[in-house]
Amino acid sequence: MTALGERLKRQIAASGPMTLADFMAACLFDPTDGYYTTKTPFGAAGDFITAPEISQMFGEMIGLALAQAWLDQGAPNPVTLAEAGPGNGTLMADILRATGGVPGFHDAIQIHLVEASPRLREVQKDTIAQAQFVDTVDDLPDAPLLLVANEFFDALPVRQFTRDGAGWAETMVGMAEDGLTLGRAVPVPQNFLMDRLDDTKPGDVVEYCPALHGTIGAIAARIAAHGGAALIIDYGDWVSLGDTVQAMRQHGATGILETPGQADLTAHVDFAAIAKAAAPVVHSRLTPQGVLLERLGITARAQALAKGLSGADLDQHIAAHRRLTHPAEMGDLFKVMGLWPDGAAPIPGLNA
Repeated sequence: MTALGERLKRQIAASGPMTLADFMAACLFDPTDGYYTTKTPFGAAGDFITAPEISQMFGEMIGLALAQAWLDQGAPNPVTLAEAGPGNGTLMADILRATGGVPGFHDAIQIHLVEASPRLREVQKDTIAQAQFVDTVDDLPDAPLLLVANEFFDALPVRQFTRDGAGWAETMVGMAEDGLTLGRAVPVPQNFLMDRLDDTKPGDVVEYCPALHGTIGAIAARIAAHGGAALIIDYGDWVSLGDTVQAMRQHGATGILETPGQADLTAHVDFAAIAKAAAPVVHSRLTPQGVLLERLGITARAQALAKGLSGADLDQHIAAHRRLTHPAEMGDLFKVMGLWPDGAAPIPGLNA
């Protein structure tokens, strides 16, 4: 058992079982032993690879879409260009390179990175020297906002419930003779799950992210008041259904209780909850990542880049394009939702 796991065992022994959300929060964000506070998890040397590390084309397409949304709304100056959960800073670096030729864009933007981990901030500073850092989206300026969140919401801790009649039995992390174990609390009604009684049956599992409403609300409030756009890219579906909490370590799946603080814990994103929390701004239809990238012109960009490549480099480039767009790979697994002000033009590649 890890050092964090031993501390959590002592905490549970003293105070009783903890919610899955509290367990995830400790594993990911504990100041001493949390995953994001002690590790640099991204890339081939980490535990998983995100789209920006696969190819520069991903960030280029996203950057140009946001820049066009900025132009469509009258090119406000200044405008906050923000990324939530910026990883190694690769995505923002690609966005900045791709948008360098957009007249006036770089003069208008003020770059903000939403990152709570001191360790990851140091990595990001090396990539985006001009960035300002904030702990949460609530700390972003009250100004026009262009925001991208790629694999950010899946890392927000979730509570998990199993329907039992008209009540819900919450998944809890408790103690067993050989370590930590999962169990269920006594089923009780949950006001925030009342609407899920209409689309679930006894035995169904749903997940609820306590931080999602406030996080999306803060983003939407800035877009509604000042203009802008947001692109949310993650794996998930329209509504939460089923046990989706998973742990990744060294590019493979592992048990969520096995190595607390040393594995990445995530859950599928409930995009219907995002849409609900985003009111009154407009949200797009849920669009597969591959479809969006193709609409934005990734194949033409891939062909242009391929002209200077040969051999193994060309093979790697072709594989990267496929991985980002093909339905059997990331193309359908990852979904995209856009947010923009009521009455504004949609973000390129998305439909309301």
